[in-house]
Amino acid sequence: MYPQAFFCSSNFFIAATQPSTDWHLKENAKEHHTSKFSSEELIVRRGQAFTITFNGTERPEQNLIFIAETGPKPSKTTKTLATFDISSTASKEGWSAVLQSTSSNSVSISISSPHNAVIGRYRLSVQSGSSSPAVLGTFVLLFNPWSSGDDVFMPNKAECEEYVLEEFGMIFAGNKNRISGFGWNFGQVNGDTLNICLSILDRSLYYRQDPVTDVSHRHDPKYLGRVLSAMVNANDDQGVVLGNWSGKYEGGKNPSSWTGSGEILQSWKKSGFKPVKYGQCWVFAAVLTTVLRCLGIPTRTITNFSSAHDADGNLRVDEYYDADGNHLEKGADSVWNFHVWNESWFTRNDLGPSYSGWQILDATPQEPSGGIYQCGPASRYAIKEGEVDLDYDVTFVFAEVNADSMYWNYDSATGKKTLIFSKSTEIGTSISTKAVGRDDRVDVTSDYKYEEGSAKERDIFKKARKKLGLEDKFDPTAPKLEEIEQKPDISGKFKVAGSLEVGKDLNLLLVLENLQSDAKTVNVNMTAWSTLYTRKRVNQIWKDSMSVTLAPKEEKQFPIKIKYPEYQQQLTTDKTIQVTALCHVEDGIQVLVKRNITLDDPAIDIQVLGEAKVNKEVVVEVAFTNPIDAEVKDCVLQVEGSDLLQGILELRILINRVKKPFDNVEIVIEKAGIKYLFFYYRSHFPIICLGDFASFSALFPSEFHN
Repeated sequence: MYPQAFFCSSNFFIAATQPSTDWHLKENAKEHHTSKFSSEELIVRRGQAFTITFNGTERPEQNLIFIAETGPKPSKTTKTLATFDISSTASKEGWSAVLQSTSSNSVSISISSPHNAVIGRYRLSVQSGSSSPAVLGTFVLLFNPWSSGDDVFMPNKAECEEYVLEEFGMIFAGNKNRISGFGWNFGQVNGDTLNICLSILDRSLYYRQDPVTDVSHRHDPKYLGRVLSAMVNANDDQGVVLGNWSGKYEGGKNPSSWTGSGEILQSWKKSGFKPVKYGQCWVFAAVLTTVLRCLGIPTRTITNFSSAHDADGNLRVDEYYDADGNHLEKGADSVWNFHVWNESWFTRNDLGPSYSGWQILDATPQEPSGGIYQCGPASRYAIKEGEVDLDYDVTFVFAEVNADSMYWNYDSATGKKTLIFSKSTEIGTSISTKAVGRDDRVDVTSDYKYEEGSAKERDIFKKARKKLGLEDKFDPTAPKLEEIEQKPDISGKFKVAGSLEVGKDLNLLLVLENLQSDAKTVNVNMTAWSTLYTRKRVNQIWKDSMSVTLAPKEEKQFPIKIKYPEYQQQLTTDKTIQVTALCHVEDGIQVLVKRNITLDDPAIDIQVLGEAKVNKEVVVEVAFTNPIDAEVKDCVLQVEGSDLLQGILELRILINRVKKPFDNVEIVIEKAGIKYLFFYYRSHFPIICLGDFASFSALFPSEFHN
């Protein structure tokens, strides 16, 4: 029903109050790939026409002017204000309106925005002749990866669907020897996620310092990506998530307990925009994925195994060990078992066509960039080619995937350090992401660097160091040439001999081989420590020493057993253990043998009982086998699923001795299509360390019937 009062002119009249506007929500959403959003507000993508209808009549093409504006002080200079009348064809350079149809009391207009329009919430008004503008309403404008003129244009449609519209993701973790994956509910189109994402932009340091300039730059995905890499962490700006790598999470949630971004973003909003406790790298990356996909920038998570944190920027990571083989917390460099960041797809007009495509963004607060904790966008092509002098943060990301590892023996009494060995192939392995349309792992290591050990890879490394002015002859931190060229008399490695599961004994083999033609006597100091996934030591679990003699060219295996009671109270929630053996060879150089171990969680079995139908209740059975010969009390099963459950369901359970407990979850499927249920077991008890663990299950299209 249109309002009854109208402003009249010779050719046209519109409502004196706010006109009644039909935004054609369903039709526009379908054309703009925004149908999945839960919103009563029009959500469209830039560079593409959308249709609206409002009350009016008679020759609107002669005297109708539209006004689209966004931001605190809209202006044409900052391209946050556009005025345009009706034209015969849509403009490719600016905002335009094309008459579609008129009737006795309404007019339909097709409105187009430019490919480089500022994204965000707009107010749309219409003015007839010399009258005051009448507000038609508001709409949200997003990036458009389906449009060839947009900086985020992605020509592969399947990839576009995956990296913009897919709400479920796989994130990979563990270590290079044992890669695991877990599900994540990005939920970028659910509830008021879009409004929260826009709120994040309006609370950034950039906006607070100069809101007009900040909004005017929101046409640029590289600017927006950098701003959001800062805002997802809370270090400088009361951003979304507060990091915590202490292993103690009082006053917040264990980072491993999150199963989706929705709860985090909602918590941030409901708390009055106070940082959510707590996150670690995959949480930061997952939340940034949600925000960027929501705004229309194609984005995915990337996991880098044996990821370097090169604090001093010399492209070398120094690790120190004492004479007993204990890893020392000396220096700011470190190597994490894994690290998760983001890749986003857009052009780099500031660098040139070769550097466009996937760009690295990292919201984990590791090192400040430009005075605040932000990282990227760093062109993936620039990283592979060693172009470390280019914007932004290419040096830091290059080191994460391709630094050299230096292992030192440090004598705390004298302060003397001696190089044990160096390795150029240790850092940046099995770089992983989720496959398009499947839950499989895809290895993208070759997109970050040339083959390890190849002449090309070494040339790129030397090129990078030269660009940074770090040639060895000028580098006081570099080891001496004779240290690098020294050859060990023996080699060693740890092999796993049995299962790697929480609740089970840990069985390993230390394998030592004499590389020389004469016998060698070796004194071996061994230690095992519980660690965080960042390899920070927490508790010593075990230590031992032995003296062995190796005949010429002989290989020997030495069994090691660390019983479950020895580590049950020492294990961190990351369930990681580092085992080292520092081998002192008589009349020879030292050899360091180490292995980082991640213990597996109990497997969760999930079964859908009966036929799954839309808008019908279905029961899902959840079960797992307790690996511990003890009763586990005070456990909570947390269940989450978009279009399956309202919010998060929590069930308290009792886990009996070495039995398979069953829990039934009743769900109602609201929409057709593949849906995912996320399960998380949380336990609190002082005696038995089973820990927290998670799983997920997909409900496939064949199970759905309207």
